[in-house]
Amino acid sequence: MIFEQFRAGGCLSYLIGCEQQCVAILVDPEVSLVDRYLASVGRHGLQLRYLLDTHTHADHFSASHTLSRKLDLPVIMHRKSPTPFVQIQVDDGESIIVGDLRLKVLYTPGHTADSICLQLEDRVLTGDTLLIGSTGRTDLPTGDPAQLYDSLFNTLLKLPPATRVYPAHDYHAQEHSTLAYELANNPRLQVKDREAFIAQMNNLNMKAPTHLTEALRINCSGGDSIDQLIAEAADRISFMSIDEVYRRVSGGDDSLLVLDVRERDAFEKSHIPGATHIPRGQLELRVDGALPDPTQRILVYCEQGKISTLATAMMRRIGYGRAVALDGGFQQWRLAGYPVEKGSPPSAATPAGEGN
Repeated sequence: MIFEQFRAGGCLSYLIGCEQQCVAILVDPEVSLVDRYLASVGRHGLQLRYLLDTHTHADHFSASHTLSRKLDLPVIMHRKSPTPFVQIQVDDGESIIVGDLRLKVLYTPGHTADSICLQLEDRVLTGDTLLIGSTGRTDLPTGDPAQLYDSLFNTLLKLPPATRVYPAHDYHAQEHSTLAYELANNPRLQVKDREAFIAQMNNLNMKAPTHLTEALRINCSGGDSIDQLIAEAADRISFMSIDEVYRRVSGGDDSLLVLDVRERDAFEKSHIPGATHIPRGQLELRVDGALPDPTQRILVYCEQGKISTLATAMMRRIGYGRAVALDGGFQQWRLAGYPVEKGSPPSAATPAGEGN
């Protein structure tokens, strides 16, 4: 068996492959590691067959939908998952066959209503049900401490004590544990009385995950995160450094039109000398009137470089093939000590019938 663990911050994911038949499954993939997964699959000479999430993640972005679209692969989750792009729904006691490997599904709700663990040979992938030295929390959507108690004490901890534990999260650089070690040392498992365990879980008072709303939106819908949109836009455009822009602006290069896409008050406070102003929210509606020459070389900037990256990609898409984004944004321009102007922008054309 090929078994490779990947780490992205505190998130753990796993590539499990059958050496005899050269096929594999990827468990709990994280979106920032897509290229690493693909490189590893190629290095091992495997064909990826399945993608699986052990539950609906609330604290990071799953790569399952991204990889499913990219590679035309089915996504596996428990039948109670709210995710619409799941092609294979599984339930307790079923098995996923990967070549000569059998991954048994254990339904272990508690952290979420759709949580599962995967048992194979000498180990179990526990998702967020059981962590090394901890357990999954139960205060997020669909969490239930009573269900978590049953999943732990009536399911997972009944497996052989030597079973290795591979969780979906770890924040202390630990690769794995065993059920025997967790039962003896995990603080949350020392509270073996059902009601006491429930009380313990109800009084953890943990902070909500940083990206809770966005992660649930993306993982439940298959949509894209803002970072994904920006990264994809950046792949379709080019950038110009602040030093190069300063050299051209200060040298009177009238072949470069500088476009500020920030809001009006930010532009009036300070902007690159000679810049044209069209707020990002009005760009599609005003661009034809304000910038009639699609062959014009246009330098687009915003405050930090994110909005201008999206705006530049949009402009290239609609035909402004020489649009380029300022690398670093106006914030870096100011920090470099380059000159700025203040005041209102000159009036720009607005399409008939369109207001602000």
